[in-house]
Amino acid sequence: MNALNISEYMQTLGVQARQASARMAKATAAEKNAVLKSLARLLRENVEALAKDNANDIERAVAAGLAAPMVDRLKLTPRIVEVLAQGCEQLAAMPDIIGEIIGMKQQPSGIRVGQMRVPLGVFGMIYESRPNVTVEAASLSIKSGNACILRGGSEAIDSNRALARLVQQALTDNGLPAEAAQLVQTTDREAVGQLIAMPQFVDVIIPRGGKGLIERISREAKVPVIKHLDGNCHTYVDDPVDIDMAVRVADNAKTQKYSPCNASEGLLVARGVAREFLPKIGAIFAAKGVEMRCDAEAKAILSQFDPKDATEQDWYEEYLAPIISIKVVAGVDEAIAHINHYSSHHTDAILTRDHVNAQRFLREVDSASVMVNTSTRFADGFEYGLGAEIGISTDKFHARGPVGIEGLTSLKYVVLGQGELRG
Repeated sequence: MNALNISEYMQTLGVQARQASARMAKATAAEKNAVLKSLARLLRENVEALAKDNANDIERAVAAGLAAPMVDRLKLTPRIVEVLAQGCEQLAAMPDIIGEIIGMKQQPSGIRVGQMRVPLGVFGMIYESRPNVTVEAASLSIKSGNACILRGGSEAIDSNRALARLVQQALTDNGLPAEAAQLVQTTDREAVGQLIAMPQFVDVIIPRGGKGLIERISREAKVPVIKHLDGNCHTYVDDPVDIDMAVRVADNAKTQKYSPCNASEGLLVARGVAREFLPKIGAIFAAKGVEMRCDAEAKAILSQFDPKDATEQDWYEEYLAPIISIKVVAGVDEAIAHINHYSSHHTDAILTRDHVNAQRFLREVDSASVMVNTSTRFADGFEYGLGAEIGISTDKFHARGPVGIEGLTSLKYVVLGQGELRG
């Protein structure tokens, strides 16, 4: 496709999505749930066929020298397909929030004013590597009464095409338009440039991938973007604290999995408990091969574990690796100030026995998710009971934190009267 053809192609997808969104906004809960149940069945029936398409992507990725972790993200194993099918069924079982009216109040004039939850309309999803996102995004779009235009990475094109066909089959089998979930069929990067610059067709863009992708989308988009750039999350160990609990939680927050955006990258420890807490967590980190980058005070306490000196950049860093920055702070005031200065406003946690400190941390830390006495690894749509998530937002408008069905909707005011006139 040349540039002109890509422009025409993307405009066509936009027109079709906008038309389909009108039908999806009117779809009943029963219609949407029937699509999701059909999609679950189709996924299970096509495990072998999906494996063949997926093998093409993996073969190309290996031949191109793609790093092993990236190849691993491409895999559509029977287990992953089953999880996708279960996710569709879980969404189908959730209540339909479209059309619900909240906050209805009588005004002195006699009118009643409330807000109704409605779909956003059309969202564009731009993502890399994981083909499972095709089904996750489409199923959330269907449940929330939206239409979506999906643009996956070129490395997963065969898998994404196969999955998108199943989504469209489930839609048409149940009387809803196939164009409600469209996959961009070209791998040309120009398609992304077109998608993020069509406000007449696309209401919001959701990028899901590396920092480079998200920065480009945020910079060039002419459509609102729901995003997070970094996951520089912190765990703060307060004084007083249950030391054993703090060790378990801090370990889980960092080492349960290194690559997610909700893994803790910074560990702050109150001076009053540092000499008791740090050697215990240090022994665990050392045994697991986690590199510790410390300020002078933490380094002195952890000297037996060969810690490194932290640079100023370390306090900002999202490692996504077995590395953690560690700093001793005077107490909750310094911890809050450090987090608000250096964090990416994604997820931050306090481990404490002090109720007042916990409440201050919840109020004053400016992040999308703020936690008390638990692991930052819980910052996830499924763990929050959202059914699934389409991404995590560190923006402050509309959606913040894990974005599920509700994040793909908006509120409009509805006013009910009985002939009242404004005086």
